[in-house]
Amino acid sequence: MFETAELGHTIAKTVFNRAVPKLRADLLDVQYRLKENGTFPVIVLISGVRGAGKSETVNLLNEWMDPRHILTRAFDTPSDEERDRPPMWRYWRALPPKGKIGILFGSWYTAPIIDRVFRNTGRGDLQQSIEEINRFEKMLADEGALIVKFWFHLSKKTQRRRLKALRSDPETRWRVSRRDRDFFREYDRFYSISGETLRATSTADAPWIVVEGADPPYRSLTAGRALLGAMRKRLDAPAGRGRPASKAAPVVRPIDGRDALTELDLERSLTDKAYKTGLSAWQGRLNRLARHAKFPLLSVALAFEGMDAAGKGSTIRRITAGLDARHYNVIPVAAPTDEERAQPYLWRFWRHLPRKGRVTIYDRTWYGRVLVERIEGFCSEADWMRAYAEINDFEEQLGRSATVLCKFWMQISREEQLRRFKERERMRFKRFKITPEDWRNREKWDLYQSAAVDMIERTSTPSAPWTVVEANDKKFARIKVLKTICKRIERALRTL
Repeated sequence: MFETAELGHTIAKTVFNRAVPKLRADLLDVQYRLKENGTFPVIVLISGVRGAGKSETVNLLNEWMDPRHILTRAFDTPSDEERDRPPMWRYWRALPPKGKIGILFGSWYTAPIIDRVFRNTGRGDLQQSIEEINRFEKMLADEGALIVKFWFHLSKKTQRRRLKALRSDPETRWRVSRRDRDFFREYDRFYSISGETLRATSTADAPWIVVEGADPPYRSLTAGRALLGAMRKRLDAPAGRGRPASKAAPVVRPIDGRDALTELDLERSLTDKAYKTGLSAWQGRLNRLARHAKFPLLSVALAFEGMDAAGKGSTIRRITAGLDARHYNVIPVAAPTDEERAQPYLWRFWRHLPRKGRVTIYDRTWYGRVLVERIEGFCSEADWMRAYAEINDFEEQLGRSATVLCKFWMQISREEQLRRFKERERMRFKRFKITPEDWRNREKWDLYQSAAVDMIERTSTPSAPWTVVEANDKKFARIKVLKTICKRIERALRTL
């Protein structure tokens, strides 16, 4: 594919001019069909050789279609805000919602290729990036996105001629930067590494479309028709019949009935005196860690899950009491909004990731897909089964970007939950905490416990382990959580 020599594709300007009016009308028609359909987004990646017409193609697509329904993002050097988060954060934020087209000028391919070309990374790093990209694009496709990837190509001879022409004209000399010259000197290496990357990432879900960029009419017509064809094919496809079926083997239960939750000692407790002393000590320790000279090199994400009335909210309040209110953010996760439903599942969690030196606390988390959505049938079995691997990928990226991730499952007994439910009904200032939904969920106790065990077993990794908290005694639970957070931050600071 990519190794083929430049064939010199060209079309006459008259042919181009005759074809454009119909193509523009067809693109507008399919764009509005997409908007009315509203069930999937279109993600257009614009990548390739410098000087091959990428910018011109982006401008042309916006001219030919209605730009009000196109989200165009160009990626250059990451901003301070972007450098403070995992590399993929900037791309997650740029994803178009369902019914829209997103044109990404530069993408998640740019940094891995350029870093390898200029020897900032090794071959193993590129291979790891390729594997992560394939998993990411597979996730987007599984979520319903149509991915159209364009690679605009120029031969070395053509690129040399183009750079020379630009430099020789006083009016266009400014367009040739030092970076352009650096890239041209590494053309052969760029060609080889790009070719390797394209071969490894041209998949059934997201194949590459290679376009010769030397002749503007040919380039423009080819890109426009390819995008039109891809969108028409998706829109004309018959609606799927039912939900996708999972191909995974069924979950196996321990034959002895023992698991991460049944083996807990829920009678663990603290005296009032020990609690008061411990709370002051660990809150103070957390506050000092947040003011550590190296803390601005880290970010902290705290994820809380557990049975209803397990004490998540009261524990979170004890954590925030030890922090500067300017440096933390609490994200209460409820049913997704219309905006969130128009995006891939993990989008609403990526958007709230903390900057360096900040703490984000999630009250309920991305694990809702393998808990409530699984149990209530809000997603298919195929969706929640693949979610385990997608979540592990997400959390691994957090770890590599110096994010301290602490995940807590707050566990109480069935009897203690009933006692707390009744207490909430009796106490006027706690009545808002109990709803008919809580009682309905209680009837599915065994299903939630089983799903929680699967979740812990499949997503407790060395870089993002679960901490299961014995929470029948709130005092014991709060101290265990505070202690875990402090020790995880201290361990991270020692590795900096």
